[in-house]
Amino acid sequence: MNFFHYEVPPTAGLPLHLSDFFPSAHSLEEKLSQFIGTHNVQIECSATSALVVALTSLKNLSPKKKVIISAYTCPWVPIAIIHCGLMPVVCDSNKEHFDFNLKKLESILNDDILAIIPTHLAGKIADVKKILPLAKKYGAFVIEDGAQALGARTKKQSVGLLGDIGIFSLGVGKGLSIFAGGVIVAKNKPLFAHIQKMSALIVPTNYLMETKRLLELIFYYIFYRPSLLRFVFGIPLRHHLKKSDFIKAAGDNCSFKFPIHRVSRYRKYIGSNALNRLNDFLNSNREKALSRLRKLERIKGLKVLKTKEPKETWPFILLMMPNQKIRDQMTAALWSKSLGVGRLFIEEISNYDYLKPYFKKTNVPAGKQFAANTMIISNSPWLTDKHFNEIYRVLNLHLK
Repeated sequence: MNFFHYEVPPTAGLPLHLSDFFPSAHSLEEKLSQFIGTHNVQIECSATSALVVALTSLKNLSPKKKVIISAYTCPWVPIAIIHCGLMPVVCDSNKEHFDFNLKKLESILNDDILAIIPTHLAGKIADVKKILPLAKKYGAFVIEDGAQALGARTKKQSVGLLGDIGIFSLGVGKGLSIFAGGVIVAKNKPLFAHIQKMSALIVPTNYLMETKRLLELIFYYIFYRPSLLRFVFGIPLRHHLKKSDFIKAAGDNCSFKFPIHRVSRYRKYIGSNALNRLNDFLNSNREKALSRLRKLERIKGLKVLKTKEPKETWPFILLMMPNQKIRDQMTAALWSKSLGVGRLFIEEISNYDYLKPYFKKTNVPAGKQFAANTMIISNSPWLTDKHFNEIYRVLNLHLK
């Protein structure tokens, strides 16, 4: 048995350098303000916590109770909504896409909708512009979920700045990671001031949890490399796959008990140092993804999720198969092979057992099909051409 086993992570996360752990001359808020293009940046301990702060702020401004989310989104989104005492309402997507079906969206909009949360999934950019007039008509806020899209831009503007509030993740495997972290942005200064005030009221200091996160960040620096990643990711992944526990394999086993606490200045300094390399990292990944995209598009029956924006991020490549049977065949052949192939979110959002009690029965055929037919290929720099060609061979073989 080879002690060192090459393991490709499922997403293109920016590796930390030892130099990142030395003090920074600039705060993470200052550096992110320049990177995103807004002076109003608030750091929280996770994207979920950031969404809780944002929703609590809006709840404080309005008596409305419902929040519309996509049929295919991260389970942490409805968990944050429920945590705030609000009601998640699911809206179906367009066929073979993650974006809201506008006709379905308009049919469920009413005066009791507090917010709409479009998702920039897989670093691809949702069409927020078309949502804004509908939200304005019913007095609803728009919160952009950019958890997978820090660095994505439409024209020269970052995602997260078209709506009222934007949320980004600094979690494990994201483009920029402080192990667990979240970002809130809001162009409107009075709204942002209200968000900061609410954060000060509801987010406690927890030195024990923050110490734990710092130690986890140090271990992330040590183990986030292809020779060691198997010990913290690969072995548990294959254990879950052997038991056919796809929820745990994909990391969708979310919990209503999640920490909310302040992020230390030191951990933010580490993120500030790493941020210096993020733009070059994203540009390199984008070029590589587009090159591989052209090759994947030669495979008959295979569809790759893409939109027209040139400045999207590519944490992974999201593929759509002709049907679930073929998708399952290919994930069975590739998911356990250390190649960075897997699935994103296992279920349409209202179909997770732990979330079912919180949703009304809704017909979302496009969302169900999207969950059933999709799989991902990592866009990590550690996915070499040799690895990619093996993935391509298997895909081409099953789709003949």
